[in-house]
Amino acid sequence: MSINFSRRKFITLTSGALAVPAISLAKNVGDSDDDDVPALLDHILLGCNDLDRGIQLVEEATGVRPAIGGVHPGRGTRNALLSLGERRYLEIIAPDSSQGPVVHFPQILGMTEPRLIGWAVHPPDIAAVAKQLRENQVAFTGPDDGSRKRPDGRVLNWKTINLADDRHGLLPFFIEWSADSVHPSKDAPAKCTLDYFEILSVDPEELAATLKRIGLDLPVQRSDKARLHTLISGPKGDIKLST
Repeated sequence: MSINFSRRKFITLTSGALAVPAISLAKNVGDSDDDDVPALLDHILLGCNDLDRGIQLVEEATGVRPAIGGVHPGRGTRNALLSLGERRYLEIIAPDSSQGPVVHFPQILGMTEPRLIGWAVHPPDIAAVAKQLRENQVAFTGPDDGSRKRPDGRVLNWKTINLADDRHGLLPFFIEWSADSVHPSKDAPAKCTLDYFEILSVDPEELAATLKRIGLDLPVQRSDKARLHTLISGPKGDIKLST
């Protein structure tokens, strides 16, 4: 992870980047008015072993303090949230000492410095996602029910599909929010935007083909290291995050 307090524009993709032929969900992803961020991107996850540390890091860089979101019952984690615009947000996720073991994202236990650990997309129909993954012989679990109790007592509910191999967070998981749940971007602290979101790989052709198999038409940039790369802008400055 790295932090950059000066503003910068999106770097044009190199010749190693690919545009994958559209299938299924691809037309939804590609219809974004912001070419630097997938239209169906729901949230990005910043993992750390101390929630207060993660909150402080983001606040110092952007000038906006993420708000406590609540706990994930039975999963050993709690979070803080920052809106990044319409139906997009940053989730800072850390262990919850009042619970048992961390079930998902156990790597956060050893993180002394916050870094990106994954991302999620919100497809129009999660059942259709499951069908497509089965047809393309992509191993996955779900749709599974999830929930979180907010500090105000309200419970948010959702369903998720997780890939058996997410390439250490390079590939997303899928989330469908319950119709009676307020999307976190609606009331989390605002005034920040997600300026760009990049997927980088040492073998962009292979990763782009894998993205195609799960229904996503996204560019992949060639790099000497596989990682996600994002830039969040706030009223005070920017924070650049990577896996």
